[in-house]
Amino acid sequence: MRTILFVLPGFAVMALAFWAYSENYETQESLAHVRDLQRRIGAERETLAILKAEWAYLNRPERLRALVDLNFERLALLPLQPFHFADVDQIPYPTPDLEDIVDVIPLKGELP
Repeated sequence: MRTILFVLPGFAVMALAFWAYSENYETQESLAHVRDLQRRIGAERETLAILKAEWAYLNRPERLRALVDLNFERLALLPLQPFHFADVDQIPYPTPDLEDIVDVIPLKGELP
């Protein structure tokens, strides 16, 4: 009986040691995965910054004006004038179709 009382805690300590050992390796693996994700996020942010800079460079007004002048006959683009825009009240919005009220509920008593 006495040996069982000594052996069971020994097995419990060994089981907890194995569990702690495996948890340590899982934690190290998770940390390595997080570092890899952070490195990839940094690389994607750098790529995004480069793409934004290229977009700004390609959308320079003088470059776009030169492209329009170069392709004027083929594209038939015209400069925007104030009469190209309309006021809000000139837009024909559709009127909602409301159904007729058929069920009238009589009120009892007086309204305050």
